[in-house]
Amino acid sequence: MRTITTTAELAEYCQEAATHDYVTVDTEFLRERTYYSKLCLVQLAMPGSTDDNAVLVDPLANGISLQPLYDLMADESTVKVFHAARQDLEIFFHDGDVIPTPLFDTQVAAMVCGFGEQVGYETLVRKIAKASVDKSSRFTDWSRRPLSEAQKTYALADVTHLRQIYEFLRDQLAKNKRGKWVSEELSVLTSPETYLMDPDKAWERVKVRTSAGKFLAIVRELAKFREAYAQERNVPRSRVYKDDALTELASTKPKDMNDLSRSRLLLREARKGEIAEGILKAVADGLACAPEDMPQGDKTREKLNVNPALADLLRVLLKAKTEEMGVAAKLIASASDLDLMAAGERDVAALSGWRREAFGEDALRLCNGEIGLAVKGRSVKVITL
Repeated sequence: MRTITTTAELAEYCQEAATHDYVTVDTEFLRERTYYSKLCLVQLAMPGSTDDNAVLVDPLANGISLQPLYDLMADESTVKVFHAARQDLEIFFHDGDVIPTPLFDTQVAAMVCGFGEQVGYETLVRKIAKASVDKSSRFTDWSRRPLSEAQKTYALADVTHLRQIYEFLRDQLAKNKRGKWVSEELSVLTSPETYLMDPDKAWERVKVRTSAGKFLAIVRELAKFREAYAQERNVPRSRVYKDDALTELASTKPKDMNDLSRSRLLLREARKGEIAEGILKAVADGLACAPEDMPQGDKTREKLNVNPALADLLRVLLKAKTEEMGVAAKLIASASDLDLMAAGERDVAALSGWRREAFGEDALRLCNGEIGLAVKGRSVKVITL
């Protein structure tokens, strides 16, 4: 089992990998104590059925540069194969300023090929590669050295079995002509915007139960401060303050340190120093926000006049279509999409791109009263009206 610890070794391996149609990739990292993931290990494998051309790359080795790896990730002649790629891609984007392309994500492809929603790597190894994965090293601290042989074996298996999984899914997509479906899904993963967290937009990820402008203005300022502080110091945003503390602060609107001391949910470290000062300024800025500058919550659903019977029929149609095609329902339409359609909305993801081909046309016909559904047991039949 080979571990690469020098730039020269890595450059030699990546040059050879670039001569192949694809290379399988995985990473091991830590994120519990940082805002950005700390890359601890990279696994790579070229096409083949043995472990001879699979390697571990140690990014923590003294003096190693990962630039040859980043160059390989940017080489458009070689497909980079991952499973559940989002976190891996985020690391490459922030550490190497590169998004691996062309990209193939076996989790996305598996959802299009009948393996269910968010299918795990172990399931694909069992069903496609007819093998098993040793789980004993799953909760390893990958930053510690030296790695044991068991840890290395576990890590390498994440890319060796992936070769067979990729080839099977690639051929299946060519057979059922759904390669375009996967490509459309991967466009989100290959977009830089996916990995950029703008502090000004951080509030949109905070779950709140009100759309009151003043409250949301304070939430926005508190979330903005937290995000910027966490990014600058590379600490988890939860170490600054958690969402429940943020919404509590937006409700209580503390004006001074004494007010902060009464918070039930705020961490002790956040009641003093820079964080406390940042909180008080954020609350003050939110309170001073002009009405026209206040954020607007999503009031779409409040105005919806959903036809419940039609929504139920759309759910039945979606289930029938996805079972017939062997595609995960989650990829095609969410419950929110179906409610929007049942309320007359047409600007929804389920009615665009490949989803329109798979589900949207019949869904529109159902909404327009052109077809109906006959349900008998588990059987669903489309009836032209």
